[in-house]
Amino acid sequence: MSFIKEFWDFLISRKKYWLFPILIVLALFGGLILLSQGTAVAPFIYTIF
Repeated sequence: MSFIKEFWDFLISRKKYWLFPILIVLALFGGLILLSQGTAVAPFIYTIF
């Protein structure tokens, strides 16, 4: 958790606001991958891509 806090402080102090959308999209894709493994939702997610 300290890495996340340190990274958050870096983004705020260095004004790297353009990284926020990239991080959000990466988090959404990561959540989608975790959700799709071993569940009944997997066939429906694979048809999207």
